[in-house]
Amino acid sequence: MRKEYDFSNSVKNPYAKKLKKQISLNIETDTIDYFKSLAAKTGMPYQTLMNSFLTDCAIRHVEPQIKW
Repeated sequence: MRKEYDFSNSVKNPYAKKLKKQISLNIETDTIDYFKSLAAKTGMPYQTLMNSFLTDCAIRHVEPQIKW
């Protein structure tokens, strides 16, 4: 290993700002099964798929239409 490295042309990690926080969330089993089936089709882990879906909703400012 070298004693000195030249980082003058280095690029910052673009993903460093996108930190994730682990939370505990109660989700219905049918909903989890739905995302697991979608994950099997896409080859993406279901938790990553759920995060992508929620992130997309947040970016587009989608508000749920709740009817009681």
